[in-house]
Amino acid sequence: MGGTQRVLSAAAIVCIIALHAHARPMVYMRWARGCDTQLWPTYDVLRQQLSSSSSRSKTPASPSVPDLVASTYLAVTAWLMYLCSQGSDLEEAVQQLMYSGSNGTQAAANLTSRQSQGTAVQEDSTSDTASHAGSLAAPGASSVVKTVAAGPHIPSFGNISRGMADSAQATKAAAVEADVGTDVFTTNPLLADVVFPLYDQVTAEHVVPGMRALLAQLHKEIDGLEASVEPTWHGLVEPLEKLTDRHQRTWGIVSHLKGVKDSDALRKAVEEVQPENVALGLRLSQSKPLYQAFKALKDGPVWETLNEAQQRVVDIELRDFVLGGVALEGEQKERYNAIQQELAQLSTKFSNNVLDATKAYKKVITDPAEVDGLPPTALGLAAQQARSEGHEGATAEKGPWLLTLDFPSYYPVMTHCKNRALREEMYRAYITRASAGDLDNTPIIEKILQLRQEKAELLGFKSFAELSMASKMATFDKAEDLLEELRSSSYSAAQTDLDDVKQFAGSRGFTEDPLWWDVAFWAERLREDKYDLKDEELRPYFALPEVLGGLFKVAKRLFDVDIVPADGEVPVWHPDVRFFKVMQGAAPRAYFYLDPYSRPAEKRGGAWMAEVVGRSRLFIAAPGAAPGSPRLPVAHMVCNQSPPVDGQPSLMTFREVETLFHEFGHALQHMLTTVNEGLVAGIRGVEWDAVELPSQFMENWCYDRPTLYSFAKHYQTGEPLPEDMFKRLKEAKTFRSGTMMLRQASGGVVTLCVMWERTGAMTSSHCTALPSAIKLGNLLGLGLGLGLG
Repeated sequence: MGGTQRVLSAAAIVCIIALHAHARPMVYMRWARGCDTQLWPTYDVLRQQLSSSSSRSKTPASPSVPDLVASTYLAVTAWLMYLCSQGSDLEEAVQQLMYSGSNGTQAAANLTSRQSQGTAVQEDSTSDTASHAGSLAAPGASSVVKTVAAGPHIPSFGNISRGMADSAQATKAAAVEADVGTDVFTTNPLLADVVFPLYDQVTAEHVVPGMRALLAQLHKEIDGLEASVEPTWHGLVEPLEKLTDRHQRTWGIVSHLKGVKDSDALRKAVEEVQPENVALGLRLSQSKPLYQAFKALKDGPVWETLNEAQQRVVDIELRDFVLGGVALEGEQKERYNAIQQELAQLSTKFSNNVLDATKAYKKVITDPAEVDGLPPTALGLAAQQARSEGHEGATAEKGPWLLTLDFPSYYPVMTHCKNRALREEMYRAYITRASAGDLDNTPIIEKILQLRQEKAELLGFKSFAELSMASKMATFDKAEDLLEELRSSSYSAAQTDLDDVKQFAGSRGFTEDPLWWDVAFWAERLREDKYDLKDEELRPYFALPEVLGGLFKVAKRLFDVDIVPADGEVPVWHPDVRFFKVMQGAAPRAYFYLDPYSRPAEKRGGAWMAEVVGRSRLFIAAPGAAPGSPRLPVAHMVCNQSPPVDGQPSLMTFREVETLFHEFGHALQHMLTTVNEGLVAGIRGVEWDAVELPSQFMENWCYDRPTLYSFAKHYQTGEPLPEDMFKRLKEAKTFRSGTMMLRQASGGVVTLCVMWERTGAMTSSHCTALPSAIKLGNLLGLGLGLGLG
């Protein structure tokens, strides 16, 4: 049979599927979108032609001859696109198609399988089809067919069946579609096959049906992988990455929205589906067929052919199988899995309680004397919050003012408010959040510690601290020694800091010993006196738009990338969220979202960076990327800084500037990676005791004069930060550094010792001496969770 005949034989069978698919374009697009972009223009033109014809025809079951021709071309194009998505280039795909033509029934079965299954690995790497349509005219179909017809002169390529499912897998994939239903994959925005998540459309009601459909499908795919796994990179690691990528990306959308747009409905949805989600992770981490395949890959001849990144992937996977309980059997395995389920529930409950307790505290003040000392920006924020709660006409000058435990509201009270009774009230409210009543986290903490110890013992560790260290660079002993070195080195300096605060407060008429709600207030007065430096005087020079401009200039100077605003190009979860492209030359290198402002009603506190997707050669990039580019990284940067007030831009404290630089450092590590193996690209596979290096590196640029003066300009006048103020800012960098170090070190010591105490063997001298360290830390107002500094 000639090449052309083979092509038409395959096309004739696949044509029926294509006609069915164009009537259900969203289902078809789910697997077809992941294919070679060379074929997209042809595919879209043909699909639009058929859709238009179908909409005009009263009898779509009887297509015209031109439509049948177009359908055949469409089928050929789609089949080529599928082959490209499995790793072939266009010429290789043509060759594979010709061979498939000699067994058209199997080709149709394979295509049906992929259509029903969805391309698990491509779900997060494509854009809406409209971006592809119309870039080539209809004659492109002819050129594709001519290329196919000329196929016999193209050399064959290796195993032409690579990536094709066998009949059993096709049947299994079809069962998945029957189990979970096709509609959920085409109508649920959580499962949308787009590059950037549909954050503006995903709601709580989509979580349970979406996750259950995905989890059912993934379990079926794990069945197939376990049954056919081979100890090779293509037969093991690649399909596993494709599978886990879909899961992590989809659940990542839910987790992200839980952190930035929390609601009762979303909580209930997460709580309902979380056990099933945890169960999938447990199944993967305890899969003996996959574990044995990784061991065979490590011990076999293929190992030496892997590059450094690939070997790193294998090593991490083997480690995580062991830490995930793959060696456990019977009752021990059942108990381990029950512990993991309970820990997930407790962790979620803990976070919910903290957020609810933070939201619960609201104090309305009408007497200006009670807020004496609060700077104008804090008063403006408090008045704005009051207006949002129904106090119309509230102003920064006359009130009323609404104070909360959200950090931009809480911290100015602790450092500036002269009303000692108010400071004490808010301090006590802050440190006792979620410690009583229905929101009491005390029993949750106790249960978490108990379960972690039991989990560690099941895995053969003395304590959870040792289990935790198993996935880090340091050992328990080395971490403990380092923390003790830091604690002992900073102790005397911290004591001097405290003495200085006491002495200064006494010189200003404060005769009592400073208590926890006094230390931050008097330390700030000492800083102002010693360096003639006030945060409120600095704020006008640190407007967020200018700070971002300076931050992006540093990125250009250091890494030769341009950060380009792209607001409006992708969906976002809140109007305040910004979107940016990281460009290198004319092509994008990465993308990121920035959610800068505090929203205490729905957003958890703190600042963090997280991935949306990572760089990976297994997935194609979004439209606009360089030809042949892997999927490019996408990141979130989330802060909780002061929002704009009364028409002004967000005027940042210098610490908020440092925080923004810090999180950008994390994002850069994720976004600028050149590693193409997705399981270790960017922040993936980086030990937690190493992950802070790029963030600390970026923070230091805040004190670099050219960097600072690229953005430190008065938001109204444009005048640069005065030179003497910059000098004083640098001098104040180490103010109370002993105290800050002791706070960090004591936190680490407490964490290790509390976990070690569970073993019943408090033999460590460091842990035995812990009470004195905690006592000093509390005296400084810097103990765990106190929120000062």
